[in-house]
Amino acid sequence: MEKISATIISLNEEARIRACLESLRDVADEIIVVDSGSTDLTPEICRQMGCKVTMRPFDGYGAQRQYATSLTTHRFVLALDADEVLSPALRSSLLRLKEEGMTHRVYEMARLNFYCGYPVKHCGWYPDRQIRLFDKRYAAWNLRDVAEKVIFRDSVKPCLLDGDILHYRCDTPEQFTRLMESHASIKARVLAAGNEDIGALTPLIKGVKAFWDIYVGRGGMFEGSVGRRLAREEYRAEHSAYLAARRLRHKR
Repeated sequence: MEKISATIISLNEEARIRACLESLRDVADEIIVVDSGSTDLTPEICRQMGCKVTMRPFDGYGAQRQYATSLTTHRFVLALDADEVLSPALRSSLLRLKEEGMTHRVYEMARLNFYCGYPVKHCGWYPDRQIRLFDKRYAAWNLRDVAEKVIFRDSVKPCLLDGDILHYRCDTPEQFTRLMESHASIKARVLAAGNEDIGALTPLIKGVKAFWDIYVGRGGMFEGSVGRRLAREEYRAEHSAYLAARRLRHKR
């Protein structure tokens, strides 16, 4: 039987981490948690449930995920976030893979994102396919601070598994706004260090483009008030990121 190492990066996720870990029962042969300084009970809960917990200052999503991968024992790595849960169908797919053997080097799975408990099927939020199971000899996380992903050679073809990752992004609109603001802050630093021209109107243009992409291009209009809210949040985050990046450049 194949063995799987699961990795989780966490920060103050005591309300969600149990569900994530429970969904990994029998799927993961070890669970590596890299925590970036939780002040709640997240590390203690993880240790109680048999995880190997390492504390490490946050250094960007890609770097944090790859560090977690470096701590794993088995060659196949399954990466989850603390606010993600394997659906019953995806659990069945993974258990079957363990029994029958892994015939591919990377595996892809759909992710169903929830906004305040509401499953969002448009806005680019579904199927939101992710490479989350891979043979670490042939694939790895890139080191991007945001929008990180698993990278591998073009000759490697992902295999799509049945079932979804259930991603509970937030419990309240305010929580989601804080999350978007955090991502915008990280993106601003990346943009400021890059070569992209950021003119006076760039933040507005990028914000409007982001709103249009979510609400019209990706069908947010079909999600009613939730779609409008998500499009507005995307506008604010993109506008904020480019505005902050422009300010950071002018301070140099």
